[in-house]
Amino acid sequence: MTESDDFICIHCGMPVSGLAWGTKHRNHCPHCLYSRHVDMRPGDRACLCKGKMQPIALWQKADGELMILHRCQTCGMIKANRAAGDDDLAALQALLPKVVG
Repeated sequence: MTESDDFICIHCGMPVSGLAWGTKHRNHCPHCLYSRHVDMRPGDRACLCKGKMQPIALWQKADGELMILHRCQTCGMIKANRAAGDDDLAALQALLPKVVG
């Protein structure tokens, strides 16, 4: 697998283009935001875990870039991945904290 390969989402089964707006390395499904634990460093595909990475939160870097936090359901590692321009807005909004009041 290379950084621009198309793939089938490990979680929702949707086909995913390897090309994404706003990121060089497509690493998650734009429909459900799930990923697969395949990289040690972005794009290297060197991780042996291959677990399902669940989106758990959004984080905004100091420069304003939006990141999706993923937790591996196999090994527990948490990684931040750059949000892509074609990510589903409702899926992103579902990761925002709920305001009670």
